[in-house]
Amino acid sequence: MDIEEFFESMPFARLLGVEVTEAADGHAEGRIEMREELSWNADRVMAHGGVTFTLADTVGGAALVSEVDQPVPTIDMRIDYLNAGTGDLRAEADVVRLGGDVGTVDVDVYATDGNHVATARGVYKTG
Repeated sequence: MDIEEFFESMPFARLLGVEVTEAADGHAEGRIEMREELSWNADRVMAHGGVTFTLADTVGGAALVSEVDQPVPTIDMRIDYLNAGTGDLRAEADVVRLGGDVGTVDVDVYATDGNHVATARGVYKTG
């Protein structure tokens, strides 16, 4: 399975501009270029929480897909927003548990200025 192509062909991820840049051996990275229509603030471009969440969920899924080589629907995701997401965002995800039916992934999201924007833990169906 071509992981990057799979996620970039996903209509919602494509709409937002989510790009999976790396996915192998339980690790994935991705990015999203911020633009005005993804902002929650009319005066300054700052990522809406849903944009940050979607990036984390997509890159988290890609990390797990790199291990199981099949689509992995999200069962649950918890996210903590730490700072405003200004500028382009990037995410890094690592599989922390891979079971027969469920996998768990930790994800960190950063802004271009280096600020840690969010941390998330996703649970995905693997079997």
